Amino acid sequence: MPIDKPAFHAIEWRAAGLRLLDQRHLPHEECYLDLADAAAVAAAIRDMVVRGAPAIGITAAYGVVLAARQRFSQDPGNWRALLARDIRTLAAARPTAVNLAWALQRMQVRLERTDDDALQVLLDEARAIHTEDVTANRRIGELGAMLVNKGASVLTHCNTGSLATGGYGTALGVIRSAWAAGRLERVYAGETRPWLQGARLTAWELTRDAIPVVLIADGAAAFLMQRKRVEWVITGADRVAANGDVINKIGTYQLAVACRHHGIKMMVAAPCSTLDPTAPDGQAVPIEERPAGELLSLDGRPVAAAGAAAWNPVFDITPADLVDYLVTEKGVVETPDREKLAALLADSAMAG
Repeated sequence: MPIDKPAFHAIEWRAAGLRLLDQRHLPHEECYLDLADAAAVAAAIRDMVVRGAPAIGITAAYGVVLAARQRFSQDPGNWRALLARDIRTLAAARPTAVNLAWALQRMQVRLERTDDDALQVLLDEARAIHTEDVTANRRIGELGAMLVNKGASVLTHCNTGSLATGGYGTALGVIRSAWAAGRLERVYAGETRPWLQGARLTAWELTRDAIPVVLIADGAAAFLMQRKRVEWVITGADRVAANGDVINKIGTYQLAVACRHHGIKMMVAAPCSTLDPTAPDGQAVPIEERPAGELLSLDGRPVAAAGAAAWNPVFDITPADLVDYLVTEKGVVETPDREKLAALLADSAMAG
């Protein structure tokens, strides 16, 4: 079935400001927040109202626009200096997803090259970042779907769809395109503790698109592979280091290890904005850790014995040699490594 138009908009610019679909309430309730300043945008990123590397970058870009409007109205002669502080606040919201820093740097560069009508220029740039991401996602979907054998079933992890991007999705973009092309039989989604992005968000998106989805506990993935239920694991990425190491939602690394043992192909789908040539390898990337309470409780109710401690890293590092394909909007990289990614980025820079 073709999937041409999104059934919802997780990020939407309006004349009054930025509207975000509050993902914390899904799938039971569709709540929207209207944000008017950079502090509110930073809080929305930090508190998981919006999540997913591309979506975080897009949201931050619109946050710069809101901050510029506010600062210009407060102090027209010194607004750029005040804006710099807001940009730092946005940059500190979450440390791991490289799209956040990438989008803010792009907005900063655009501002520095602009003298006249700077507020409109910043809005145009934020909209361009948003539009380009959707275009990239659709191209990623097309390229990744061509790798999927007809009649395949796939396993995905976390949420990488319209909720996590400007629209359509990265790994879910591949899945949507493969389904539209008649290649896909079903999707297995890992629940993705502790925020349950797979159960709450991925299953919600796929059911809305009438794509068959089967939810599994995260710990069932290797057994699913042993039973030969899937041919692919397809995930997104929050950052890809220069050597091809993939930083993604916690649990991705163990999926890649299980794939290699069982002869399952591992595909990572990500736009070029997620590639970070400044990080030599995954070990150089800061890995965010969130509060222990997210593991020790569920929906506000304790699930662990009183006095137990918890370690709650949000992401892990999958070595490049466990990735079979990295799919970007600029092309597919088989068995990614430092030389191949450098060539991809060089070709992208020349084309752009």
